[in-house]
Amino acid sequence: MPTLSIATSIVKKLQDAGFIAYFAGGFVRDFLMQRPSDDIDIATSASVEEVQALFPKTVPVGVAFGIIIVVQEGHQFEVATFRKDHGYVDGRRPTGIERATPEEDATRRDFTINGMFYDPLKKVILDYVEGQKDIEKKIIRAIGNPHERFLEDRLRMMRAIRYSTRFDFPIEPDTIKAILAHANSLLPAVAMERVWQEFKKMAKFAHFDTGLVILHQLKLLPTIFKDLEGVSLEEIEKRVKPIPSFPKGVPPIAELLELFPNYSGEQVEKFCDYLKFSKEERLFGIFLQHAKTLLAMPSVWLNKLENIEWAKFYAHPHSDLCLQIIAVRLENKETFLEEHLKRKHLLQKAILRIEQKKPLVSAADLAKEGIKAGKEMGLLLKEAERMAVNEAIEEKDQIIETLKKSPLWTP
Repeated sequence: MPTLSIATSIVKKLQDAGFIAYFAGGFVRDFLMQRPSDDIDIATSASVEEVQALFPKTVPVGVAFGIIIVVQEGHQFEVATFRKDHGYVDGRRPTGIERATPEEDATRRDFTINGMFYDPLKKVILDYVEGQKDIEKKIIRAIGNPHERFLEDRLRMMRAIRYSTRFDFPIEPDTIKAILAHANSLLPAVAMERVWQEFKKMAKFAHFDTGLVILHQLKLLPTIFKDLEGVSLEEIEKRVKPIPSFPKGVPPIAELLELFPNYSGEQVEKFCDYLKFSKEERLFGIFLQHAKTLLAMPSVWLNKLENIEWAKFYAHPHSDLCLQIIAVRLENKETFLEEHLKRKHLLQKAILRIEQKKPLVSAADLAKEGIKAGKEMGLLLKEAERMAVNEAIEEKDQIIETLKKSPLWTP
């Protein structure tokens, strides 16, 4: 693990300069649980300025909170000064900080399993919060008073559930009581972008469906999504049941939308805006909803769709994945996918033209025939592609001659 040796060299340089320095947080947890981890954070008694003086390449990312990035051999490591936080006013950031001992620093962290340090030179665990015991007990416990931890950063309530489902550790009772007590204060204290990032982190690991159920049980899900207020736990369990069968690596939005089976296309667009999705995430969510709506049509209407509509659908970069997602709920999954594969194969030439944006008849071809740029040309180009696909015509001249007989043709 190259990052481990580089991170160790950073700790050594800090210790050689007379500072205390350890690995901190998630890496220590994963190390004790014998899980792979390349994400190594370092905690030290050195100030940001002292770290900058020791390392030639640094990035100031949170200087006000004693945090800086040290860049070594192309790898980035977060180095944070041991600190005590003053009061919190916005449910996320302290009003101020002061330097502290490692033990004081540990007590301000979120959960016991994340509150330990490791000295990679002496190969010693420093545990001031009984994190090792809780790993052995397999529980998620807030450090100190859970009410205080969650009021400092309300997103920690979602994190507790993420760690619980990721490691299959139950949340201990006092921590659960504190989540229930403060669940309705998650918003607007936490920005929606951070909520969405937490959902994405949760979805990276198994049991996301279980995580959503627990989020609902502990009143966080209906706090985030008002449409889920009053929805029973049994109904949520039913809605998320297909998620474990989804294709590997599916975008989290696909899993989250299982909570809202009756959403219209317009509602999905509002949902994307609400969660502050990136452009790519938004486009995927909207196309998935389009695919669900299209394929939910009665077979009598679905079979009447023209080949051009199917070609456009299959040409979309997310069509295959969306078909797999939709198939999860079907009893005839294999037959469903096979039918679409056959139709896609038959339309391969048309699909390729659409993907490459190279229609059989181009605007230049129509211009040569005296058609001026504008609405009429646009309609003729659409009709030309429709004819090419629906009637399986591969000759440009044949399509143009047929177009000339159309009422759309007025050169």
